[in-house]
Parts: sequence; structure tokens; C-alpha cells
Amino acid sequence: MKVRPASDYRPSYDGPWPCVETLGQLAPAEREWLHTNGAGAYAMSTIALMHTRRHHGVLVAALPPPLGRHVIMSHAETTVWVESERKTYRIATHQFPNVAPTPGYRQLERFAIDPIPRWVFRLGQHTLERTLCLVRGQNAAVLSYRWDGPTQALLQVRPLMPMRPVDKLVQEHGGMMQVLSLKPGAVEMRPVPHLPPVVFGHTGMFMGSPDWWRRFEYLADRSDGIPFQEDIWTPGVFEMALEPGKTVHLTISVGSLPAAPPAELVAAACAVLRAQDPDEDCPEIVRALSVAADQFCLDESERPTVIAGYPWHSVLVRDWVLAMPGLHLARRRLEACERALRTLLSVQRAGLLPEHLPSSRRERSKPLPDATLWLFELAREIERLFGADVPVLKTLLYPALVRAFLRVQGRIRRYVWLSAEGLVVTGAPGLALTWMDSRVGQNWVTPRPELAVEHQALWSRGTETLARLARAYGHTRLAERAAECSTRARTAFRERFWCAETEYPYDCLSEAREGERAWADASIRPNALVALAVDPELFEDWQAQAIIERVRSELLTPRGVRSLSPNDPRYTAHFEGSPAEREVAYHQGTAWTHLLGFYVRAALRLAPDDMDVYYDLRSLIEIAADEGIILGQVAQLADGDAPHRPRGCPAQATAVAELLRALVLDLDV
Repeated sequence: MKVRPASDYRPSYDGPWPCVETLGQLAPAEREWLHTNGAGAYAMSTIALMHTRRHHGVLVAALPPPLGRHVIMSHAETTVWVESERKTYRIATHQFPNVAPTPGYRQLERFAIDPIPRWVFRLGQHTLERTLCLVRGQNAAVLSYRWDGPTQALLQVRPLMPMRPVDKLVQEHGGMMQVLSLKPGAVEMRPVPHLPPVVFGHTGMFMGSPDWWRRFEYLADRSDGIPFQEDIWTPGVFEMALEPGKTVHLTISVGSLPAAPPAELVAAACAVLRAQDPDEDCPEIVRALSVAADQFCLDESERPTVIAGYPWHSVLVRDWVLAMPGLHLARRRLEACERALRTLLSVQRAGLLPEHLPSSRRERSKPLPDATLWLFELAREIERLFGADVPVLKTLLYPALVRAFLRVQGRIRRYVWLSAEGLVVTGAPGLALTWMDSRVGQNWVTPRPELAVEHQALWSRGTETLARLARAYGHTRLAERAAECSTRARTAFRERFWCAETEYPYDCLSEAREGERAWADASIRPNALVALAVDPELFEDWQAQAIIERVRSELLTPRGVRSLSPNDPRYTAHFEGSPAEREVAYHQGTAWTHLLGFYVRAALRLAPDDMDVYYDLRSLIEIAADEGIILGQVAQLADGDAPHRPRGCPAQATAVAELLRALVLDLDV
């Protein structure tokens, strides 16, 4: 791929790339941004670079990729000495106790991600343009500074390095190793013995002055009721001369410096990121979501995966499978889908997928029946878009479906099995095995054991898909078995799951139909909507209409679908408070953004030719994708009550994937 030299790169401030005019004001500079490297490392902060979360940093490395995130460099504390003005400009913004934020934001005029983060500062008669670029596939970052104006200046950059896991905080201690190795154009250090060395590449001079900067405050952490103060270690200061019209670079890398010069690293990364923009003729919302989608696809990792969210979610298998139609298929990235699937299916054990991607061969996590069943939906979508004969489906995914089918049909009554009437039963002592799996201490908030409504749809539609594929591949006996399972499941579902009292399906039922062990949960939740979107054949037309009407009246919000009806006494209106309070709120009223995709599919099937419905659904998706916590990204949750503020994980794979899938694959935007 031919790329332009970094010196030729200029932002366009159009298309899918966000741009914010701050003009020296703090309020617009409080929005967050995200930049990733395709292998698990990321950079993230507010526009003002005033960190508000412990997860913020200039280089948050994946050790090893794609997991094990560590904040290597939190800040690049920057000052500029302008000789002609005899003045020092400090362009850093921090929050310390009981004082206003330091005023570096007052020099900031504009911020853009186009496609890498770029800040433009006005310093008297001069302009300083700073960019941050993560090196693709490596735990490395390039900070570039371009100086424009009539005279020279001196740039000072002080790295602030906590060297800690992303979810921890550090306080001043005597354990930092302050031994440096100075080489021409490079400085190597290993402050923490159990982490790899950190190497800086530069074109100036380094002055060692190790010290601790104390009592940084992270306001979002404080609002979340968790510790929010931190001390950060610094090894010293880099000094580089700034010449008018020229760019200087500072590279930071974990392990060893990249082989290519900084300008080439930046140009190569920009070329990859620009390629995520599908086409200038696409609607802007599709272009923006396509760019956002790429941040979750860790294609540059040795084990390509899908990460669940930034900044704190790791590789969660249920989210991974659920997100692949939107992240890969909606963008026609079938090869990337195949690479990620090879990683995913390598951890399938006894037919079932685990909850997490293991970090080692010895690590085991609980099997997830529903994550496994979502594979059938992925296969159905691949078949619909690309046909049954594509290798990723025929030789890779289809055998995994067969293994899953045989496991569910087997005699093991742990995690997942079939009832006597052919419905899917899930359960294991002390575990919650649906997506509503939040807990406080040892208590599950919404355990939903045995017969969950959405699991039945995944099984009945999934076995129909398996039967069709088996016939196409000449496996007649398997096709007959799978088709029989689908028929039995649909028949049993229609007999048991409709609640006449609520005129809505039961959310979950006991395996036993009668007796002391029989029970039924008629809570109004969105899981029936998921079931309707996955397998409409489970419902008669009047039932489907009743589900949609109930969702519209009680569950639907502009930013997601509520996890519980407001008419339920357990309803929690806002996702806020202590960690325990937020854990309770997750599935007791909080709106989930990704569920809008299921609403679109279910509503479209009822009115496929109604243009008013079409435009209402498109408008709903566009509103949900706008004004998130992070520029250009979509949050995991929103408050159940107005004004439905975005909440939860600020950048969520399933949220982006389902909105993009709804627009491209369902609404054909």
C-alpha cells in the first residue's frame, strides 16, 4: 500500500472524522476520545488531556496482546519556551485537590481525530500542532510536534509513567528502578522489574530528573465511588528544538523501538485508519460507525480477536460472537471474520464456548451456552450474505455448529441440555448463564435459570439453520435430526411461553411444567424482543404485534431498550451510585444500546413495506449513535429515565455493531 509521507498529512475535518472547536474553553474539551492500534493497546483521555479515569493514558499497552493492559505513559507533560517572547507556555491540564484545573486548555483551539488525534494550540504568534499515533500492532506511540510561526522555540516533554495495570492506582513508593541506559537518539529504562523495558526515541536531549508528581484526581472515578487519587513517577525531561514549519517526534515503545522512522510509522497507521472509511458516497452515520467498529477488531494481534469495549472490558466471548455480524459482515470483512473465528473456535471445549478468552492453556472459565448458540445466528447471516459454500462457513464454522448441536443434544445435564419436550435448559450450581449476569457479592441480581425465552429462539432458529446447511453439504441424517429439533422446540415454545395475563411472553420458566418445582417469571423484559427478532416463527402475527407494542410503550428509549419495565417495582431509573448500586441497575431498568438492533429487525418484519416505519427506525438508530461519551463511539448503556444519559462502558463493541448492522444489513442504508 502506498502511503503519503507524514509531513504531507493534513486533517480534512470532514467525513467520519470528529472535530471539536474548543477556542480555549474547558467545557467542550471535557469530551473523551479514543485511539487504538489494532492489537489491544490504546490511548484515551479528554480533549484537554485532563484524565478523568484511571484508564486514561497516552500509551496503555497490551502485555501480552490483546490482554494485560498496563498504563505505561499517562501524560506527556508539555511546555514550550519561546525565546522571542521570553515566555513559557504550559499546555497541560490536570485536576489536583481543591483547586481549579491547571489552565493548559486555554491555549487549545481545536481537536480532531482525522484519523489520529490532533491538537492545535495557539501560543502567542505561533501555532503548535501535536499528534498522537499508536504504531499498528505494537505497544508503541509516536508524539509529533509541528511548529508554525516567525521564530524558533524549545519544546520540553516530561513523561509521567505510572507503570501499572489499567484498573489499579499507584501511590508514591520507593520501588521504581531509576537506572537509565543512554544511547544516541534513545533512552532505555526499566522502572518496574516485572514489566518489559521502555525505550524512548528522540532527536534532542534527555535530562534525567526522577521524581513523583502527586495527587492527580480522576473526576469520573470519584463520581463512580471508587478511589480517584494517584501519584505518578517521572524519569526526567526531553528537550527538542522547534523550527518553523518543521516537525519533531518523540517515540515511546515497550520492549524495543520500532524499526521504521517515526514519520513512516505515522503514515502507515494513518493509511490503515483511512481505509476503514467505506466510501464518500455512504451516509455519514455509516461511515462514522464503520470507523468506530474497527477499534474493536484486533486484527493486528497474533490471535485476532474482538474486544468487548474500552477502556475496561476485555475479550468477552458472548459480546464477541454477538458483535461479529456488525463489525465484520456489515463491513464486508469476511477474511477478518475468518481470522477472528479461528481464534474463537480454538477455545471451544466439549462443544461450548467459554466466557472469556483464556490468557493461558491452564486457565478455564465457565462455558456459556448462549454464546455458543449465537454462533448459529452468525452462520445464518454469513450464509445469507455470502452463500453456503464460502470456506469460513463450510470448513470452519459448520463443524463448530455440529459440535455444539451434539453437546446440547447429549446426556450431560450441566450448563445446557434439552428438556423432555425439546426446549433448551441452562443451569449450573452458583452460576447465571444468560446475558443478564450481574451480581453483588455472591448474589445474582437476575439469575434467570432453566428456560430463558431468548435461548429457545436461538435453538429453534439455529437448528433450522443447521438443517439447511447439513442438507447443502450432503449430511442428510444430521439435517433430519436438526430439523426435528427445530420443529419440537417451536411446538413446545408455543405451548408454554405465552403469558395470557400480561399479553407478553414469559421471560423464563422452570423445566418442570407442574408441581412444587414449577414456576414462571412474567417480568416485562427485552428478552422476548430478542426472541422475536431471532425467530419470528415462534409467534403468531398478533403475538408479534403485541410484543412490539409493549416494547414501544414500556421499554423503548431514544438510546436503547430498557432491561425492565418502569411499571415493575424493581425498576431502577438511573445507572449511578456505588459499584454495588450500579451492578443492581444493569438489568433492572437500564437501557442497553445494542438491543435497538433487535428492535429494528423485529419491527421491520411486521411492516416491511411501511416507509414511515422505515424512516422512524433509521432516525432512532441515528439518534442513538450521536453524542456519546467518547467522540465517534457508542456507549454500552443509557439511563432508563430521561434524559437517558449515556452510561456504562464508554465504547462498546455490541452497541456499535448492532447499530451498524441495523443500518447496513437491515435498513439497507
